[in-house]
Amino acid sequence: MIWIGGIFMLLGAFFFLAGTIGFYRLPDFFTRMHAIGKSDTLGAFLSLVGVACCTGWSLVSVKLLLVAIFILIANPAATHAIARAALAAGVRPWTTGKAR
Repeated sequence: MIWIGGIFMLLGAFFFLAGTIGFYRLPDFFTRMHAIGKSDTLGAFLSLVGVACCTGWSLVSVKLLLVAIFILIANPAATHAIARAALAAGVRPWTTGKAR
């Protein structure tokens, strides 16, 4: 069970790293929000599932799985709300400057 938990935690760390690279590489607020929102949700979910696998079946693992499910539901909603607030505040998406 520890091997499975380790694999989940490594996958979670990979998604955290991918989100961090996307944050630095992408040009504007909205594309950065997309990279961070998707990768952090999946990274946190996989990391918590990995820790739950390593602890075995106990009350701690049940709590970790409940937190993971809450993150899976709450992070996309929070990311969407932040992006809509930025759009309402006047932050414009990045464009290439070409006419559409």
